[in-house]
Amino acid sequence: MRTPDADPLRTTPWPTMGDWLEDRLSERVDVAGFLAAGRFVDETGAAVAAAAAYRPCAFVWFHRDLVDEAVVPGEIHIVHQDERIVVVDKPAFLSTIPRGRHVVQSVVVRLREQLALPELSPLHRLDRVTSGLLVLATQRRWRGAYQSLFQRREVDKAYRALAPLRPDLDLPVTVRNHLLTRRGQWQAEVLHGAAPNAESLIEVETVLGDMAVYRLSPRTGRTHQLRMHMLGLGIPISGDPLYPVVRDVALDDFSTPLQLLASDMSFKDPIDGAQHRFESVRRLPLRSEVMPDDARLNT
Repeated sequence: MRTPDADPLRTTPWPTMGDWLEDRLSERVDVAGFLAAGRFVDETGAAVAAAAAYRPCAFVWFHRDLVDEAVVPGEIHIVHQDERIVVVDKPAFLSTIPRGRHVVQSVVVRLREQLALPELSPLHRLDRVTSGLLVLATQRRWRGAYQSLFQRREVDKAYRALAPLRPDLDLPVTVRNHLLTRRGQWQAEVLHGAAPNAESLIEVETVLGDMAVYRLSPRTGRTHQLRMHMLGLGIPISGDPLYPVVRDVALDDFSTPLQLLASDMSFKDPIDGAQHRFESVRRLPLRSEVMPDDARLNT
C-alpha cells in the first residue's frame, strides 16, 4: 500500500508513519504488534519504525496472518501430467485458486507445493462446490496457448448431475436464455427478453428411482449456468447450497456435496497437435469425504 500524495495546501494529519498505519489498518491488524516485530517494511526491505516521520508517496508492505482453514477432505487425483499441463480431478469444497477465506485450501496452493511447480495456474474456472476435471498450466509460458482453447470454446466438456426425475420432461433439450450476475448477490438470474448468452444441452442418462443422472453439455460458460438451467427445468441439482434457495452452510461443513461433476473433457493440443481426452475418476452420487477430527485444521 502507499501513503497519499503530499498536499501543499494542508498539513498532514499523520505526524509519524505509525500514526498513518494505525489510522489505515487498526481495524484489520495489530498495528502496534506488527511495528514492534518489524513486519511493516519499506521499498528497500527495511522495517518501518513507528516513530519515523510520515512520508508522502511511500510504499509499505506487510503480510497478514492467515486464519486457520478447515482441511477440505478428498483427494486431488492427478489424471494427467506432462511438461506443459496437469489435469486433476478435484473434490467438492476445494477452491481452485487462493481467494478470500480459502487460501491454503485451494488446488493451486496444494499442488504448487506437492508437485514443486511454483508457476502452476488454472486455465479455466471450476466452482469451489463443483467436483471434477480441472486443467492447469505448469509454467506461465504455456498458459496463453492452452487458455485460448477455452476462450475460443475449442474444448469439449461434459458434466454429470444428480437431480430429481421428471417423467413429463421431453429430453434431450437445449436450454437457451440470458443469465445475469449482479455484484453482491449470490444467485444468478434470468433476464427475460434479452438475447441468449447461455446455452446447455440437457440429457437424461440413468434413472435411479425418483432421481436421475443427467448429462450436461454447456456450449457457453456463464457463471452458475448449469445450475440455473437445471433449476429452470424444475430439476435443481441435488445438494446445491444456492439454488433454489440460499442455504447458510458453515465453511467447515463438508457433509453435503453438490452433485455436479465435471466428468469429461477433450481437446486438440495447441503445441503438438495430440488429441487429449480425460475422464473423471469420480462417479455420482458423490459421497461426503469427511476427515477425522484431528486432521480438520490447517494452520
